[in-house]
Amino acid sequence: MEYMSKECYDKLVAELRNLISVELPKAQDELSEARDKGDLSENFEYHAARRAHGRLLSKIRYKQRILANARVLDTAQRSGDTVQLLCKVAVTNLKTNRSAAYTLTSPHEANIREGKISMKSPIGQALMNHKTGDVVEVKAPAGVVRLRIESIAF
Repeated sequence: MEYMSKECYDKLVAELRNLISVELPKAQDELSEARDKGDLSENFEYHAARRAHGRLLSKIRYKQRILANARVLDTAQRSGDTVQLLCKVAVTNLKTNRSAAYTLTSPHEANIREGKISMKSPIGQALMNHKTGDVVEVKAPAGVVRLRIESIAF
């Protein structure tokens, strides 16, 4: 089961529609065009078009699988006392005394530039189900990082 926001779900649906209605017919046209150019055993264009078509079909199946298992979360029914999916968490690194704010998202929505981290990342896993004021330890490649949860909001 994949939990995600409504925005992420809508984005994946739009991507899937684009792949099926625009990209797939284009790939099929390229494949049939390359097939018409002669001997298939030595036709590089045909083999390249076939690989591209196969990658596209794989991408479509992947997105269909994600959407089939998707569960859209309603943030209106959530309380802000523990860290959960789709909440914004302000933390302070106790070693460097630097503050940061993250929104915990599904892996499909994660974008560090927007401050969105995956709930399956080391920081996301460490923060889950903790309360304001809790100190959590995150095992990172650079060593153990201690973070204090300053606030939780939805």
